Amino acid sequence: MATFQLELVSPEKLLLSRAVEMAVLPAAEGEMGVLPGHAPMIVTLRGGVIAVTEGGQITERLFVAGGFAEVTPDRCTVLADEATPVGQLSKAAAEARVREAEAAYAAAANDTPEKRDAVMAKLLAARVAVTVAEAA
Repeated sequence: MATFQLELVSPEKLLLSRAVEMAVLPAAEGEMGVLPGHAPMIVTLRGGVIAVTEGGQITERLFVAGGFAEVTPDRCTVLADEATPVGQLSKAAAEARVREAEAAYAAAANDTPEKRDAVMAKLLAARVAVTVAEAA
């Protein structure tokens, strides 16, 4: 089967760089499947899971807490705000992040709408991390 190069980069390190058959990304507008030959685009990512398919099976699942993806016909580069293999997520740590994000959102009540939106995005990503950690 045809493949494309998938790269996943977080501020800390390069997490993934290899040829894959398909990747499903948590785009801001909804789940987005990327296959070889995909139309070029840049998309915003929300908190969620990237599912990597090789050999007809999902071989890897990585949680991302937002970011961007650049897609070309032969490559998909994900620049994640934060990325962690699903198996390494800690439910307790994710729940602590939810509490911190809820406090930050309450403190942002008088901030600009843009600031509140950014804090809400972090809160939603933290809640997704809890859900993913529970299911892992």
